[in-house]
Amino acid sequence: MSHPTPLPRPQLDAERIIDTLRTLRSRIAERFPESGLSRLAGDLLTVADDSVARLAAIARPNVPIRVGVVLLLAAIVVLLGRIAFSVQLRVMAKDLGALLQVLDAAKNVVIFLGAAVFFLLTLESRIRRQRALRSVRELRAVAHLVDMHQLTKDPDRLAERGLNTPSSPALEMTPYQLSRYLDYCAELLSLTSKIAALYAQTFNDPVVLSAVDEVEALTTGLSGKVWQKIVVLNHTTL
Repeated sequence: MSHPTPLPRPQLDAERIIDTLRTLRSRIAERFPESGLSRLAGDLLTVADDSVARLAAIARPNVPIRVGVVLLLAAIVVLLGRIAFSVQLRVMAKDLGALLQVLDAAKNVVIFLGAAVFFLLTLESRIRRQRALRSVRELRAVAHLVDMHQLTKDPDRLAERGLNTPSSPALEMTPYQLSRYLDYCAELLSLTSKIAALYAQTFNDPVVLSAVDEVEALTTGLSGKVWQKIVVLNHTTL
């Protein structure tokens, strides 16, 4: 009886995310040329391109570090061999005092070299983590910038439910334009979350996974604010 072939695990495709983001940037630029949101979409596209390169670098093994670990392990083996030989000589000579001194020194050396091996073994992982966290923090900043762009886009003002003050932000969009603007903000937030998810998909580190979860929670919350405005706008224009 033949066993069913396991289905491939679904994964995010970085190139498709970038293609979607590139199309979104064009859509924003065509409808709102020279706008801050259009420039922000271009910045996010640059971040996405950089992320693909960083993810590839994170996935590659760090050869110098791994060579250093191998050399250090080889040095430990040689050192332990010399210690064992010295202990054997002391035992044969029945020199108990010298034997205790050799064992005490050997213990300290082994502890020191063991700590050095542990440091090198975890160094590659820590370098990868820092690179990933740096990119995830950049994506979190982009999400906040998207929120800043939609912050003053208040659909209630289209219904003229109050008088503007001298400090009121200008709102010269039609209801349809405002709807599209807010929708673009929601799409940018969604794509920001997807780019962050690529790091969780590539690098299985609890600290990175936690940072990605925070970005996803942030973009979900900000998207909720945007969609509330869209709902209000739809009721206002009915």
